[in-house]
Amino acid sequence: MTTELPRQVAILVAAAVLLVVVAGASVGVGAGAVAPVEIWRAFADFAGTDEHLIVREIRVPRTILGICVGAALGASGTLIQTLTRNPLAEPGILGVTSGAGFAITMGAVLGLAGSQPAQLLLAAGGSVVAAVVVYTVGRTSPLRLVLAGVALSAVLAGVSLGLRLILPDVFDRFRFWSVGSLAGRERTSLLLPLLVIAAALVVTMLVTRPLNAMVLGEQVAHTLGGHTVRTRLVVLATVTVLAGAATAVAGPIAFVGLMVPHLARRLARGSIPWLMAYTMLLGPVLLLVSDIVARVLLPTGEVPVAVVTAFLGGPVLIWVVRRHGAVGL
Repeated sequence: MTTELPRQVAILVAAAVLLVVVAGASVGVGAGAVAPVEIWRAFADFAGTDEHLIVREIRVPRTILGICVGAALGASGTLIQTLTRNPLAEPGILGVTSGAGFAITMGAVLGLAGSQPAQLLLAAGGSVVAAVVVYTVGRTSPLRLVLAGVALSAVLAGVSLGLRLILPDVFDRFRFWSVGSLAGRERTSLLLPLLVIAAALVVTMLVTRPLNAMVLGEQVAHTLGGHTVRTRLVVLATVTVLAGAATAVAGPIAFVGLMVPHLARRLARGSIPWLMAYTMLLGPVLLLVSDIVARVLLPTGEVPVAVVTAFLGGPVLIWVVRRHGAVGL
């Protein structure tokens, strides 16, 4: 026990340092590279140059958004995997992300998605409905849960795409949002969605201890004074808020919530609080690295970050599973 705590703290510090380095690279790297000294001058000695404006108005807000969305997706994936004891569970696979996207598309069709608070409410509501439907249909087994989520995601994605193709105004408004990207999001107000994500992340850390007891079994959790039903409801509500808010502001970005918990679980050694702390740092690292790659991959423009996360995450997850075997939940 005396050697385990310093090890966990050291890993946490290393992950935090890695996130700082990647965040710095996110601010400096892009279609036009910005030197570190100019990044510093953009805040310490602002001169109004193009580089300073790019740093302050585009790169920094985009990096902050990437950190919050990455933490939200990673934390929601960890919560749903731990709650369902299913290593394949992820908000995108279980239909939560598609539910949020479908609700926002329907809101646009009905004229209800004109403001950011309205989009957040629609995304949260769609996530809740999708999560309830999938959990009701597939609660009897992990495989059934995944199949129900994949089926619902396919149906909702198809209907959403059909609506956007039939209605040109909706298509023009949501064509960039629907592919999942951080580009262009910095031009909108980010205060409300980031506050919602931050509040949900605080709830996530508070629920890790009762969730840690539930992993040992419901009888053990009851013996330790835990309330399993309340914990389960809080976890499901937190997952829907995290995934819904992240989807509302950045579009559907899959795979982050599936891969990051597998990587972090190797470091946490069965501790849910430490697992969640690692996930909240490694999720933003993965998303920011993917966003950096998205900026420089093509000389003519950017690739949506959702494409890059799938391209990078798939082989990495296969490598982790083949090299280390299945990870117990």
